[in-house]
Parts: sequence; C-alpha cells; structure tokens
Amino acid sequence: MAKNTVYAKQSANKKATIGIVGMDCASCVARIEGVLKKKKGVSGAEVNLAIEKAFIEYDPCVITPEELHISINEAGYKTIRQERPEAADSEKQIRQQEIKSLSARFAVSLALSLPLMYFAMSHGFNLFVPRFISDNMALIQFLLATPVLYAGRQFFNRGLLSVIKTKSASMDTLVALGVGAAYLYSLFVSFLIWTGGGTFGGANLYYETAAFLITFILLGRLLEALAKGKASEAIKKLMTLASKTALIVRGGREEEIAIEEVMAGDIVIVKPGQKIPVDGVITEGHSSVDESMVTGESIPVEKSPGAAVIGATINKTGSFKFKATKVGSDTVLAQIIKLVQEAQGSKAPIQDLADKISAYFVPAVLAIAVIVFIVWFASGEGFVFALTAFISVLIIACPCALGLATPTAVMVGTGIGAKNGVLIKSAESLELAHRVRYIVFDKTGTLTRGKPKVTDVVVASGESEDALLACAASLEKFSEHPLAEALLAYALQKSAVLQEVKGFRALPGKGISGTIGKDAFTLGTSRLMSEKNIDTKSFNDDLDRLENEGKTVILVARNNTLMGVVAVADTLKEYAKEVVATLKKAGKEIVMITGDNRRTAEAIAGELNIAAVIPEVLPRDKALEIKKLQSRGLKVAMVGDGINDAPALAQADVGIAIGTGTDVAVEAGDIVLIRDDLRDAAVALDLSRYAMRKIKQNLFWAFFYNSVGIPVAAGVLYPFTGFLLNPVIAGSAMAFSSVSVVTNSLLMTRYRRNM
Repeated sequence: MAKNTVYAKQSANKKATIGIVGMDCASCVARIEGVLKKKKGVSGAEVNLAIEKAFIEYDPCVITPEELHISINEAGYKTIRQERPEAADSEKQIRQQEIKSLSARFAVSLALSLPLMYFAMSHGFNLFVPRFISDNMALIQFLLATPVLYAGRQFFNRGLLSVIKTKSASMDTLVALGVGAAYLYSLFVSFLIWTGGGTFGGANLYYETAAFLITFILLGRLLEALAKGKASEAIKKLMTLASKTALIVRGGREEEIAIEEVMAGDIVIVKPGQKIPVDGVITEGHSSVDESMVTGESIPVEKSPGAAVIGATINKTGSFKFKATKVGSDTVLAQIIKLVQEAQGSKAPIQDLADKISAYFVPAVLAIAVIVFIVWFASGEGFVFALTAFISVLIIACPCALGLATPTAVMVGTGIGAKNGVLIKSAESLELAHRVRYIVFDKTGTLTRGKPKVTDVVVASGESEDALLACAASLEKFSEHPLAEALLAYALQKSAVLQEVKGFRALPGKGISGTIGKDAFTLGTSRLMSEKNIDTKSFNDDLDRLENEGKTVILVARNNTLMGVVAVADTLKEYAKEVVATLKKAGKEIVMITGDNRRTAEAIAGELNIAAVIPEVLPRDKALEIKKLQSRGLKVAMVGDGINDAPALAQADVGIAIGTGTDVAVEAGDIVLIRDDLRDAAVALDLSRYAMRKIKQNLFWAFFYNSVGIPVAAGVLYPFTGFLLNPVIAGSAMAFSSVSVVTNSLLMTRYRRNM
C-alpha cells in the first residue's frame, strides 16, 4: 500500500512551460535555473535562452504554477502565463509591450544623451554654450544623465540586486558597474563643484559616458527583442493543418463529428478534395493522395485497399473509406508537432564568451579596484587620490567595448545577410553556422524543383514523337494526376493538337485508357502493359535506363502495340550542383535525405556528386537522422522547405529554411533563405565565418584595452614616473576601445558574397 502511495505521488509530478521576457545572456539562464531549483517541490528546471522558455517539473502538492511565476519575477524577469487559453495572444502582447518599452526608453535616452555629449565636449572644442548652462554645467549634466540611467534601470536591478541573491555575474553586472562608476564619480565631482570644494570643473565629469553607454545598449536590446518570439509560430501553423471534423459511419449512417471525437476503429469516409482527418488504412475505394504537406514529396501516391493514409494529407481524386488506426496525439501530424516542440525545447549548446568571462572578470576588476584604493589610501596619498585611482580602474574596465563587441558585429552581419537574401534570426544562429561540419539537404523542393516535368520521350520505330504526345495528352486531359499535368503541359508546349477521346477510363494505381477515332489507347505502368499482354521487350533497355535515373515512366500503347514511353521526373534546381561543389570545397560533408526510394534518391545524388544518401526516411525519422549525425560530436545544418522538414530543422544545430517553402519550415528554421536560391545557403555559412572572425577581433581589442589599461589605471607607473592615469584618459581609452570595436564591425560592409 505504501509503495502504491509513493508511486502515485511520484507520477503526480507535472510539467510547466513558462515563457520569459528579458533574458539577455547565459548568466540569465543560470540565475533563473538556480532560483527555480532551490524551490521546494521543483524536481527539475531547464531554461532555453533561444526560445525564452522555462521547462519545469514540479510537485503540485508542494508548489503551485503561480509560485513558479512569482519566483521568476522576483529574479528580475517577466513571465508569460502559458497555461491560460489566451496564452498565445498574451505572449504576443507582452513581447509587443517589451518592444514598445525599449523603443520609448531608447528614444528618451538618445534625446537626452545628444545634448549631454555636446555640453561635455564644449570645454575641449570651444563649442558655443549659453552662459547659464556653462555656469551650471554640473547641474545640467546631472539633470540630463539621471533620467537616462533611470531608463536603463533594468541593468542595475538585474546586474546588482539579483547578483546578490544568486552570486553570479552577467553582462548586466558589467554594465551596472561601469555605468555606475562613471555616474557616481561624476556625482562626487558635482558635489565638490556645488560645495566649492577642490579644483574640479566640467572637464572632470563623465555623465555623457554613463548616458551613452546606456543608450547604445538599449538600442542593442531593442534590436534583439525585435527578433525574438517566433518559435511558437511553427507549432501554431502545424496545428492549423489538422482537420476540424470527420465524416464517419456509425450505426449504418454517415455522421459528421468533431475530430476530437474520432476513435480508433471508426470507419471514415473521405471525398475528393477533402483532408484526411486521422491516420488509418483504406478498406474500400481507390484514390490519389497528395502527401506533400507531410512527406514533402510532390507526386501524389496511389491508394487502394490495404494502403495506409496519413492525417492532414489531401485526397485528390476518388472517394474511399478507411479504418482509423491512430487518433489524437498518436497521429503522424501530432508526432511531428511533438518533435518540433522537443527540438525547440532542448537547451541551446552555445554560451556567449563574454558572459562566461564576466563571471570572473567582474569580481576580479572590483577586487583590483578595492585593493588599489586601500593601498593608495594606506600609503598616505589621501582619499581623493585613492578614489581617483579606484574610479579610473572601474572606468577603464567599463564593459562598453566588451558589450558592443558581439552585438555590433551581429547587427552588421545580419544586415549584410538581409541584403543578400539571407535572414539570420539570432546571434546564436550566426555564431553556430560557421562551425557546421555536416550539411543535410532535403531533396524535394530543396535540391529539386518539387514539380514533375517531362524529361524524355522515346518512340517506337515508325512512330513520331508528335503523334505520341498528341494521343497521350488527349487522354491525360481527363486525368487529375500530377504526372498527367506534366505530360499535358509538355505536349501543349510542343504544340500538340488534342483529339476527342471516348470511353475514358481511369485504372487506379495503374494508368488510364480510352478510344481516339478507331484506335484504343492504354497509358500507364509496366504492370498494366503486362496485364494487357502488350509486349514491352523492345523498350527494356530504355526502361531500365530511365528507372535507374530515378524517373517515372509512362508507357503508351495503341491497339495493344507499344508506341513509346514518356519519362517524368523532378528536376534539379538551378545552381544545385554549383552549391554542393562549393560547400564540399569548403570542407563540408554533404548529406541528402529524402522520403523517395533508394533508386530515385541515388540517381539524384549521383547527378549532384553527393556520396552520402539517406533514402526512404519517414517525416518523424528525419530529426532522428540529424541526431545520429550530431552524436558524432560535430555541428549539423539542415536545409529544407517542407512541413516534414520542420522537426529536422528544429533539431539541427542550424536549420536553414527555403523562404518560398512552407511557413512552418520558415518558422522552424534558424536561417531563412528569402529567395528560392540555393546559393544563399553557401552565403549564409560564409557570412557566419566572416562575422565570427570580426567578433573575435572585437573581443581581442576589448580585452586588450582592459589588460593594458587596468594596471596603468591602478597606478603601477606612479612610483617610477609620477604618472597616475586621470579618469579623463581612462574614459578616453574606454571610448577609443568602443570606437575601434564599432569601426571594425562597420568594416564588415565590405563583405562580398562568394558565389
């Protein structure tokens, strides 16, 4: 009995998904996870920075979802209450509010910082300043700078107050210390000016440094916020694919019911043009089903009794009945949705270098500054001397350059990408792309056009191509099959004259037949010709060649004599060969994945010179294949365009979606190729490499200034040269480091695409 009670309690654990607004770095993730894991009743907590969500396992008997929200809010972040029915609208509303708030605070900060900078520079450049302002410079700068710091109060709340609770530093901590040091030093000087103490003047104020640092960082946060909040859209669009109702047979009568009421074992009726509501097996009837929205393959599949059908796919031609085998969360579509959610909910592997270093950098700088103050004060140099050295250390160590090193390069890099038809959704995507080793391409719609096209026409001796096309197109005119559409389009392009057809008959899964004039025609598969005792031996070599090339062959017979064959296939996209060759030359391992049979897959791969092929892969297994490649310890990119690619795009380290593909694929991808141009996939990877080189250069310069500047600011040269770094010089060095970082990032505009 006790065992049963314990088991019941353990199984009663629930999982909560909470949206979070305001996370900026890996330290934010660590802070929130730390707060949650300390709560009694929480058995697990994982925060995903990329999609801004916390995944929490908790005991509802010990802690409530409301308390989880309160814990996160107390850590300095805003939560989105996902459990409400209107959660989607609420999430969108909160993100819009965040963007609106950041926009307003940035606008206010910029409006106040510009005149502040002018007044601060006036003493060094002899700029005109009204007498009233020059006589009250400290007060004016104080009044202009203080509201800017209030606009950036989030950095102080999270950087200083929260760090006390979790004992971890972040970029917010660096910003708070740097801005706070400049502001407090300026406030100290202002106090001396107002009281008439000392010899300080306007040149000793650094309000503009504090104000402009807040302004630039607010701009960066605003741009980041604009790019967030897209992950849930992929799930929403997948959910809209499912049918709302189903027509079933119960008690001998047809009855339309809600999709949620369909049970396994029900007999479901599907008419032409309707969506198939759930998964099942056909029991009666024949049809052609468009499964492209799930499998990604463009050619509809012929279905007859015993064939499996997938929910959310579209019935093209005939009516049929099927027995429901999988309903609700067990359907293929539901499993795809689950896979996308799991892939998106998994923890991002990337940690920002600056955030890692900040955990040690901030305490180290603060410790150095305190030691410097104590040493100089104890040596008898006086309080002002010691305080000047203390402030100089903090100002020169201000993380302006460190904070701008990555965002500026990311902003410029993503801007360049957009101009080149590459939409990079996040800094994480930009950073990861250059480390990719494996690039997995979906076949249909990505490497190929995704639309059948006539590629070959072979006629028997004594027959003409024009006559064969005219007869075949005349019959295919009555067929709704995509292969028929391809043949008809090709024939009309060749100016074929269509003729009257009598006795048209569709032979499900085999072909069609009919009479033109006095002649009886049969079009279809080799099996159909065999059933009709039509000799095809003279075309065996052609049939083998065309089928080995992965093409679908339509045989055309007149009066039981073969006239010829027409081959239809999905053709390669423009630049596909060039892109594959370029990526291989860059050292990338290329893999092609498809739901097609092995013969077709290998034929296409052979044309592209791709050695690694994964054929006959079900939609739910594409993500598993990505996982297998990732298990080798290398980064994997997935390039795709269909709904069936969404789980794999989400699972891959970098998902590259064709922008002209389905909305779900676009939303699930980390990088979107706006144009249907495969060359942009190579551009995305090359741009990532270029941007990361710039980011590393920026970080080098940012740390170089600190490593050289901090010892000088601490006064190591004073005993030997009498030189003590003035906060003015410290501020200039800090500003120069920022300018160099921004300038280096702007040089990225010289980037030229490699193909």
